Amino acid sequence: MSDFPHAHHREEDGRRAYWGLPDPDTQAEFYTDVTLKRLFAWFIDVVLIAAICVLISLLTFGIGFFLWGLIYLAVSFVYRVTTLSNASATLGMRLTAIELRNHRGERFDRTTAALHTLGYFVSMSTFVVQLISIVMMFTTPRGQGLVDMMLGTAALNRAAGR
Repeated sequence: MSDFPHAHHREEDGRRAYWGLPDPDTQAEFYTDVTLKRLFAWFIDVVLIAAICVLISLLTFGIGFFLWGLIYLAVSFVYRVTTLSNASATLGMRLTAIELRNHRGERFDRTTAALHTLGYFVSMSTFVVQLISIVMMFTTPRGQGLVDMMLGTAALNRAAGR
């Protein structure tokens, strides 16, 4: 069940489609400045992940520095899936007061967190796909990137829901 009182449902092709995300026209406060907050959150997360990788590399007596790319990918994937499935937000997102919600307005479960993270990795691996995603975040009504559109997810201001 959605946490948002004005979430709505509609009829499509004779079947009921439920949309639990706040309406960007009537509840714009949920989406105000979210794209910029996502950017700041991403920077915070990158610094935290890099710090964890440095720690791992030091604990392996420097061997980890030779495997930096693999360690970074593994730490980043585990970090993102774990934080998104536990609180529907990475630590960077929590610090910038945003969280991700699914199309029903619910917090992420482990599967959605894993799919969102996998989509993030795919988009980050291709410049054109990442560029399209960034443009979409600045131009779609809910500020959704490509992965968000595919999964039906959106980032919201946490304070607006309280």
